[in-house]
Amino acid sequence: MKLLTPEEGRLLLKTIRTVIGRELGEQSALPVGEASVFDENAGTFVTLKLNNQLRGCIGNIEPVKSIRQSVLDNAISAAFHDHRFAPLTRQEFDEVEISLSVLGHAKPLLADKTADRCNALRPGKDGVILRCKGRSATFLPQVWEQLPDPQNFLSHLCIKAGLERDCWLNNDTEILVYQVQSFTEEKE
Repeated sequence: MKLLTPEEGRLLLKTIRTVIGRELGEQSALPVGEASVFDENAGTFVTLKLNNQLRGCIGNIEPVKSIRQSVLDNAISAAFHDHRFAPLTRQEFDEVEISLSVLGHAKPLLADKTADRCNALRPGKDGVILRCKGRSATFLPQVWEQLPDPQNFLSHLCIKAGLERDCWLNNDTEILVYQVQSFTEEKE
């Protein structure tokens, strides 16, 4: 996928804020984004934070929708359908900080032995997908800020998938990595 420009990232962030605002009753038009890159399929995650605390985060790993449609769908889901939080309120909306991650294509982690997996990961750069026993979970690269140790990172990812915390050591556990292009609203 072609990298987005900073201007394209700002336009997508404005689109996210506008579509959430419209759900809350604002009468604003969606910004016009004609860039053909928005028609390319990519996974995206929309993250909302309030007072530096997670307030919603929904996305899709697989590139099954255009960036444009994925952003619109994930914006609504992060604000109103993240099961960990009550729907975003009008009062919170003005204070919420919006971030967008556009995912590159996932590739298998290149490690000959399961013990080498920690050394093959690049903290702060790699997003990680873990798949085992019909379950899967992902952490965006930003999660490395809270879990900087690769072993601890992988253990928490196993738990997120509903698996034993050391399942990442199993040979049948698939680990994929991806990179993201991240955009965050600038403070005014």
